[in-house]
Amino acid sequence: MLLDAVLNVGTEGELAATLQHVVDSAADLTGARYGALALAGPAQGRGPDRERSRIAELFSHGLSDDERRRITRLPTGHTGLLGHPGSATSLGVPVRVHHDVLGHLCLARKQQGPFTEEDLALLRVLASQAGIAIGNARLYGTARQRARWIEGAAAVTTALLSGETAADALTTLAESARALAGAAAGVVLQPTDEGGMEIVAASALDDPGDIVGTNIAPGSAVLTQLLGGEPVYIDDSATDPRMTTHVRTRFGPSMMLPLQSGGRLIGTLALPRRRGGRPYTPVDRLLANQFASQAALALLLADAQHNRERLAVYEDRDRIARDLHDLVVQRLFATEMMLESTRRRADEGELADLLGHAVDELDSTIQEVRTTIFALQQPPADAPAGLRGKVLRETAGAAGLLGFQPSVHFTGAVDTLVAEPLHEGLLAALRGALAAAHRRPGVTSVEVRVDATVRLPGGRDGVRLVVRDDGAREEPDDEGAPVIWEAER
Repeated sequence: MLLDAVLNVGTEGELAATLQHVVDSAADLTGARYGALALAGPAQGRGPDRERSRIAELFSHGLSDDERRRITRLPTGHTGLLGHPGSATSLGVPVRVHHDVLGHLCLARKQQGPFTEEDLALLRVLASQAGIAIGNARLYGTARQRARWIEGAAAVTTALLSGETAADALTTLAESARALAGAAAGVVLQPTDEGGMEIVAASALDDPGDIVGTNIAPGSAVLTQLLGGEPVYIDDSATDPRMTTHVRTRFGPSMMLPLQSGGRLIGTLALPRRRGGRPYTPVDRLLANQFASQAALALLLADAQHNRERLAVYEDRDRIARDLHDLVVQRLFATEMMLESTRRRADEGELADLLGHAVDELDSTIQEVRTTIFALQQPPADAPAGLRGKVLRETAGAAGLLGFQPSVHFTGAVDTLVAEPLHEGLLAALRGALAAAHRRPGVTSVEVRVDATVRLPGGRDGVRLVVRDDGAREEPDDEGAPVIWEAER
């Protein structure tokens, strides 16, 4: 009977069914009326006084639901299964995985006589089989868990290297880590200029809106470890004195893992579970740390790839701008001079008019090409949203061809007062004026003024652009005349 019981332990497909079979076999082999296999929950307390007394799972034989509810603490056999102490009426042995006691297999009320040494030996054999089954299940579960983390890390790396923006990349990292860890939230924190840390991306089962932007103030005890690149493990975020953020009250067990690679700290990945949630095991911590290291490397690679792509775009745009300026514009300008010289030698008439029209068209074309050159020299990404930033961006780009930085003056709250639809018209006029200034000889200074407080005819509110330069002009009375663009706002 014992041999059959032992052999049948390994045939069950699920751990729960295997452990139930162990309890039933123990009761049948010893003739016990009651049997129970109780697995303990996480150890309570700290240090050598850690105890496993809370029951996490209970498998029973011969017990009613009411009797099962009466078993509130881990039975050992010495205290009795159902509150009847004494070695004659109850028997218990520990269930071990290696040297770790995970629970007890207990019997009570043998139907014929007291429990014997033979019963104890049988119980120990079955308890060892239960330990083997639990150990194997643990190994299988750990292997599957490790595979999920590895697959998750590979998926995150692929996503990060696919060209996502920095904000999307951090959100992807937070979402993947939360799902893999079974956490209530996944958040990414980055160091601030003030010496603290700020949550810059979050994924949560609930609305993460109040999580993003949360700060850890400088000087916090947990911050010292995080900035030092050390992981922080917390049993209960709501009660741990190291936690100071307003969102801590909703969370329990938490891991805060450094995102660092090659000695560079990018930030911190935090994975809190709900209040009262299952604590993180050593395996959980190990796999999450490995994931964080892999993710940090992927973030660095993605950032480097993004920078290389931007650099390639900048270099290509600069090359096109140089080619346009050095080849196309110079040839157009030489052709314009030839036509202008021919027009002056030609008699008045239709031919002179045609030559004049051709000169004007070439002059307009040259101005358009130079405007395009200025636009090409602007960064293709990270463009400012406000009018002030856009004007400064245009003048900074023009400085490369002019050989000096134009002076810029703003009057009024231009970003607030000037609506987005007006920006393109004003910027087009500015580019044209800067291109014209570059074309004129002797230009050593350009002054740009944007006034958002002007009054147009009829008392309407308007915005005005004025561009002055000190270059020479063909008409004497045109010396220093400003280029003006204005519109109603």
